[in-house]
Amino acid sequence: MTGWGQTMQLFLHPEIEVVNCARHDTSSRSFADSGRLQWILDQLIPGDYLLVSFALGDKKTDAERHTKPFGSYQDQLRRYIEGARDRLAHPVLVTGHERRTFDPHGNLRWSLGQYAMAMRELAAQTCTPLVDLHAQSLDWWNQLGPEGTKQIFLQLEPGEHPNHPEGVSDDTQLRPVGAVECSRFVTRSLAEQGIVPPHWVVNLETPQFPPEALGWLDDATYEALAHARTVPTGTVR
Repeated sequence: MTGWGQTMQLFLHPEIEVVNCARHDTSSRSFADSGRLQWILDQLIPGDYLLVSFALGDKKTDAERHTKPFGSYQDQLRRYIEGARDRLAHPVLVTGHERRTFDPHGNLRWSLGQYAMAMRELAAQTCTPLVDLHAQSLDWWNQLGPEGTKQIFLQLEPGEHPNHPEGVSDDTQLRPVGAVECSRFVTRSLAEQGIVPPHWVVNLETPQFPPEALGWLDDATYEALAHARTVPTGTVR
């Protein structure tokens, strides 16, 4: 399982620091309510970029995560946009990639379409730059089809990978190859739209990267960082 933020450093000049604060299975609401947003805002300095991408967790039905696309979802995203701008940083919205949801006839369903539309609307209302990864993923997944997308998502047969000896069928989480292609698209879009200086972006034509380049952390480091990157509820900064 690999997030595209984990592989973004591959496409940026070594002098550009990427701090990947993404957290599996969180929504725009639960990420902020856990204190993770406040930790980010406390670290931001003028000139930083804050890339914000949520949708998969926001569609969950539990109260801790669920948001309504044209209501609480946009309200939550404003917290990120305004928080970054208050610190003279640059917010950038990135629509979430679509899930691997094909019907029996091979047609791709738009399970996250309303969240993408709501983010595009908010970007226009707030004059916030936007990278439309959702639209790009629809094009990719349709080209690859139900079978081809199995190589992009966490679809593993029993014995195929030691972390999943019994196999796994996950239509939400990406494999490394999918994460790399998503981060390639995001960084290319940042440069082409003039959101970041074009010379910041590198390696766009590199077809593959070795596994050790993908930003893996050992379990202890991951848990320590995950714990450290929160601000307890009720803390005044």
